[in-house]
Amino acid sequence: MPSEFQPSSDDLARYLEQRGELSKPWNLQLLRLQKLKESKDAMEPNEYIARVNEAHGDLMRLGQFWKGREAEVFGGVYQPAELLEPLPGSPEDR
Repeated sequence: MPSEFQPSSDDLARYLEQRGELSKPWNLQLLRLQKLKESKDAMEPNEYIARVNEAHGDLMRLGQFWKGREAEVFGGVYQPAELLEPLPGSPEDR
């Protein structure tokens, strides 16, 4: 069974930009993972694994981003967060 079509990172970036969704953290992670997938063959295996682990860590920290924002993310109702996590300049901020 053939795999589903997956757009290139350039196509994905253009699509997200046209929709005004390029700045959303979860969409940036999608773009990051697609770019990583495209560059896999040009990397050493250890470097690829390290970058996947780094992306995974960032994705897990993004889980905190969702807390308290369900109405905004799933219902389109914007409510500014009381606290940005991670705080800029904190050890978790890269």
